Amino acid sequence: MSHTITIRLTRELAEWLEAMSARTGLSQGKIIRDQIEKARAASSERPFLRLAGTIRGPKDLSTRKGFSRP
Repeated sequence: MSHTITIRLTRELAEWLEAMSARTGLSQGKIIRDQIEKARAASSERPFLRLAGTIRGPKDLSTRKGFSRP
């Protein structure tokens, strides 16, 4: 590991992280790296959401006679 990041945590988060580290026996850095990996994996599960809201046009895009609104 050659990249270092410094973050400021609230007192509550720092206490939670310390307690979780003590309970699991994992280092605080390992817990944070695992959570970052989980967030990265979750963001790639639904790549179609990047297209949300990009379609422009009438609200009713149907052009078939039986489905268009008068």
